[in-house]
Amino acid sequence: MAKGSRQANFLLPEDLIEELKKSVPAREQSKMVAEALRRELKRLRLQQVLESSFGAWRDEDHPELEKGPESFVRKLRKTVRPRVSR
Repeated sequence: MAKGSRQANFLLPEDLIEELKKSVPAREQSKMVAEALRRELKRLRLQQVLESSFGAWRDEDHPELEKGPESFVRKLRKTVRPRVSR
């Protein structure tokens, strides 16, 4: 096991344990469970962030985008680019 690892006991459904034993070599089962748990916890954190930030953007706070983002970007580019005479 990895340095800094600790043993934890979990109750899992029997069918899940059997599938794990059939699919993953015995010496890699803990690693596989840890990786799966890490992915799921990351997904849950992302979901919480998305839910907590929902509604943060309000159109009235961004009047510069009233005509759409394309118009805003065009206007920005015109003010930044130097004029080139042809």
